[in-house]
Amino acid sequence: MTLRIDLAWLLLIAEQHTPGDPPITDWGALVAAVSRHEAEILGVPVYTDPQDRAAALLQLLLHVPALARSNAMFATAVAYGYLIASGLKIATSPERVRDLARLVKDGTTDLHAIAEELRSWTV
Repeated sequence: MTLRIDLAWLLLIAEQHTPGDPPITDWGALVAAVSRHEAEILGVPVYTDPQDRAAALLQLLLHVPALARSNAMFATAVAYGYLIASGLKIATSPERVRDLARLVKDGTTDLHAIAEELRSWTV
């Protein structure tokens, strides 16, 4: 099963998981996140499993900020929420989430490494 997200779901995550509900500063980043997550080439999904799709969301939302502030918190909440909504059981720590967000933001890791880290959270 491939869980599909939409703009409303991203806005719900932003509202529920970012302190003070920061305003959206780039709606295009949210639209791009939805599109990237659904990417297909000749009908074949670009991102084949939930961890790959969550990694694509996390990477895009950290590099193309959508909110006035709290973008790392938002991006990690989206990735985590996507994994949970996909039916996966997740076990991680705030430190691991923080460290992954830092690696992604620093640009020192690629999409496959991000997805592998997310896979390590799956129990």
